[in-house]
Amino acid sequence: MFNKIKLRPFQSQAVIDLWGWLKYNKTGNVCMVLPTGSGKSFIIAEICKQALAKDKDAKILMVTHTKEIVQQDAEKLRQVWPNAPMGVYSAGLNSKEIDVITYASIQSIKNQITVLGKITYIICDEAHMISHKDTGTYRTFIDNLTLVNPKLRVIGLTGTPWRLGHGLITDEPAIFDELIEPVTIEQLQYQGYLAKLLSKTTSKKLLVDGVHKRGGEYVGKELQAKIDTNDNNEPVVKEIIEHAGERKHWCIFCTGIEHAKHMAELFNKHGVSAIAVYGKLSNKERDRRINDFKAGKYKVITNVNILSIGFNFEDIDLIGMCRPTMSPALYCQQAGRGLRVKSNNSNCLVLDFAGVVEQHGPITSITLPKQAGGGGTAPCKECPNCAEIIHASLMTCPECGYEFPPGEKEDQFLHQDDIQGDGSKELDINSWSWGVHTSVKSGKQMLKVSYYPENMKRKQIDEYLCVLHGGYTGMKAINKLKVIALKANVDLKTAPDIDTLAEVMEKGLAPTSIVYKKNGRYFDVISRIWNPEIKREVNILNAMQRLYKF
Repeated sequence: MFNKIKLRPFQSQAVIDLWGWLKYNKTGNVCMVLPTGSGKSFIIAEICKQALAKDKDAKILMVTHTKEIVQQDAEKLRQVWPNAPMGVYSAGLNSKEIDVITYASIQSIKNQITVLGKITYIICDEAHMISHKDTGTYRTFIDNLTLVNPKLRVIGLTGTPWRLGHGLITDEPAIFDELIEPVTIEQLQYQGYLAKLLSKTTSKKLLVDGVHKRGGEYVGKELQAKIDTNDNNEPVVKEIIEHAGERKHWCIFCTGIEHAKHMAELFNKHGVSAIAVYGKLSNKERDRRINDFKAGKYKVITNVNILSIGFNFEDIDLIGMCRPTMSPALYCQQAGRGLRVKSNNSNCLVLDFAGVVEQHGPITSITLPKQAGGGGTAPCKECPNCAEIIHASLMTCPECGYEFPPGEKEDQFLHQDDIQGDGSKELDINSWSWGVHTSVKSGKQMLKVSYYPENMKRKQIDEYLCVLHGGYTGMKAINKLKVIALKANVDLKTAPDIDTLAEVMEKGLAPTSIVYKKNGRYFDVISRIWNPEIKREVNILNAMQRLYKF
């Protein structure tokens, strides 16, 4: 019935987190934040499979806004579950089938309320497309289905949980009540599931002075007229070629159709094979051009509003940002094209001519739309040897090995030009200690674990686990504690209260190193490493499944 396709540990954890949220929250809707390249399609397939295992009478509708995403998601369900009771409803795919599980495009399915009947779960891929306000196609459609089933739950998935001019997609009156972030870009990069992005300073800057805004975004025609000039295009193309080196697949984001055409023409003029894709092409011609690019017939593909979402070619190793945008979601989606692990290179170079990294921040720490213009500069510096933009704390350039002289670090801060924003560090651990901490603000007790470095001149890193807070926050802390306990060889069943919990964890085997990142006054522990590992990660997740009994 099912193919033996095993989810990656973080994908299994994402599904565990989802069912945990739905269990603790009997009403309301939730959105899962999952980075580009994390395999959302397989996670959706697993949710469908488990939903029907829990309730054989459930009906599931997976809906999104493009036929390409519908097709990709449906193909993954068929891989995981070849005999799934699935229909595909999308005019663009010439299919109008409704079944127990229906994968659909919103424009095709929006008027089929009567045919769909009582839906148990709506799963929405690219959920940031749902309007904040109680208007629009998605909201009207969901409201009509809720009239049929008042207990309907909406499960969103997105890598960009913001909307231009509104902020987070959970800000009222949005449809989602809470965000779940099972895994971050940094974690997936550290585990080898995503590629690193590199960024270098560019000599040419594309300025937008005089361009008006409409609905919070630059007016398209004015933007293209401002950017698409020979004085801009010629130096941009030359600089991309100069920085590219041996990189083989370059993706260039442009301001409009004519801009995309002109950029492709210039690359060809300079001896680099290029093709442009845009909305006015027929589906057949567009697919032909994209496939030719993937096959290596063209080194460069220029585009406008085509390759930002649903373009899952892992070997993109250079991205040219030539489209200024006020939208952090669009910026993040474009940068995300370079995150997939590559067969031809270990990283993707991002050349930001449009100033979007400085404007919106690193992809690991996006500035929300409502906070645009706020403060300060990011802790970054430029390597004088190779022009790599790196975190200010690093004293050795990871790209070329240049050693910064002592004392240079404080004077080399730039704006937020570091697309990776990688302030994470690995620290070797000598020991740990556990105790009970009481929050001054709430008066609630929590576990506090302090990791002591081998170099005792370094201050310890403290982590807090809110195991008594209840709700989803408490559940997440308990889940994290269970994972730590399994790796530390600790039996939590011997601890009836929080004080005993601290005592038994104190006796456990401390990790040999941690990966952490500063977050304001505190630290986020991204990963804990035991060397050798006590148990393989997949076995830990299997044990977690048994413990949670979801």
